[in-house]
Amino acid sequence: MSRFLGEIRQLGYVVHDIEAAMDYWSATLGVGPWYYNPRVPIVNYRYDGASHEPHNSVALANSGFVQVELIQTRNDVPSMYRDFLQAGRTGLQHVAYWTEDYDADLERLLAQGFKPKMSGEVGEKGRFIYFDTEYHPGTVIELSEVAGPKGRMFDLIRDSARDWDGKDPVRPFPDLSRL
Repeated sequence: MSRFLGEIRQLGYVVHDIEAAMDYWSATLGVGPWYYNPRVPIVNYRYDGASHEPHNSVALANSGFVQVELIQTRNDVPSMYRDFLQAGRTGLQHVAYWTEDYDADLERLLAQGFKPKMSGEVGEKGRFIYFDTEYHPGTVIELSEVAGPKGRMFDLIRDSARDWDGKDPVRPFPDLSRL
């Protein structure tokens, strides 16, 4: 287990073609099912302190305890994903630590000198923040709040992967308001 913030719970991959990536991960690597949202509803999004309206497509699946996230940017809004692509890279962009005590963990990281780069919210109790920590490719750190519906969705995704038979490899995101 990491001495940092517990276990790494998610690996985030930035890709050019999310549909092709889901197909590869499910057909070749046997990872799935994928829960896909072609336009993630991010509110209060900030990059370098400025507000923007991103359009990102996201797919989530688990391989055991670890969640794999595939991300495709759909507009040119400033983001760490766009920066990653503009640097000529694709693939692993970040590792995420999940927390049910977002405020305390964020305060601790800020006190340690971590510099926020990108943040926003997805649903109730679904805040996230990325720090300017990529000292080695693919190691940006994300702190992700999972205390509410987003956490229950992540549980559903992990549970559905446990006995997945390869059928229905791509599914829509569950409605967070019903979780």
